[in-house]
Amino acid sequence: MLTINASGSPHEIGFEHGRQAAPLVARSITFYTGLFQKKSKMDWSQVRQTALKWVPHLDAHYPALAKEMKGLAEGAGVEYSDILALNIRTEIAFGMFSDGCTALSWKTEEKSFLGQNWDWMPAQKENLIIANIAQIGKPNISMVTEAGIIGKIGLNSAGVGVCLNAIRIQGCDFSRTPVHLCLRLILESTSLDAAVTAVEQYGCAAAAHMLIADPNGSMGLELTHKTVVKLPMDGKSRVFHSNHLLQTPSWVTDDGMALGDSKERVVRIRQLSDKLGAFPDEEDIKTVFTDEDGYPGSINRACEGKSESATLFNIVMDLTAKTADVIKGRPTDPDENIKLSFA
Repeated sequence: MLTINASGSPHEIGFEHGRQAAPLVARSITFYTGLFQKKSKMDWSQVRQTALKWVPHLDAHYPALAKEMKGLAEGAGVEYSDILALNIRTEIAFGMFSDGCTALSWKTEEKSFLGQNWDWMPAQKENLIIANIAQIGKPNISMVTEAGIIGKIGLNSAGVGVCLNAIRIQGCDFSRTPVHLCLRLILESTSLDAAVTAVEQYGCAAAAHMLIADPNGSMGLELTHKTVVKLPMDGKSRVFHSNHLLQTPSWVTDDGMALGDSKERVVRIRQLSDKLGAFPDEEDIKTVFTDEDGYPGSINRACEGKSESATLFNIVMDLTAKTADVIKGRPTDPDENIKLSFA
């Protein structure tokens, strides 16, 4: 997996991302051009025009992120609207995209774990990158992301980590912050509480679940373009999530279930975790994500039959130690193992 290292001003960080990952950024654009055409009947010019509707919100509230995306476009040799479209793809899709991610957090006596399988269409696996970002006046970031996207799944030097589950509910709000930029705000936060506050300030522009943790605990945020619902840790200091809302707002006409196996996966990950006892270690946590019960729509997902997606990477973070282990590919059939660390 390509690893990029970027530091300096927002523009310099974005430029280095774009320069180092230019071929992968181009492939990401090609991938989403085809996907939007297939799923949403939108050509790329329409997608870019829709993305530009968020410019006033970003310029008013997040000028540094806007500068980073402009630098990324310059470094990759593409248009700013191309990079905006990648970073706002969840909102532009209007709930038409779905995946099969399964996530957990667990605060034990000694450790704070956070992890997930990120499931998506296999064609995008070649465009995954590790982005290590050193920022001025903010925590440093180490994340797994898609080339061209400035916020995704990972941890920072303050021990704050975040995971993402897609929630397939239609609707978006141009006055709120796009999903992937909310993830970046979380990764720029110094604590769990600060991360939650950063998302709550303007709300999220579309539906998603973000599982946030730091060395002291965790919280899930079920987000829609209208609501923010907090999911506290259970009695064993854990949070589990897949791809449907666990607390459905009254205005939602269904439970937001992206895939028919979403409910089964969240039950299954709880069952597997219960078997680990009260004092799991990192290796115990990793075993949960290898599970193939319900294959191919399992926690460890495969692209077979009705399943259009597969597990493209697994990440397990030890936020107490400020480290993470990343497996590219299905955890039972790894392409590569990568260590992220602020230790």
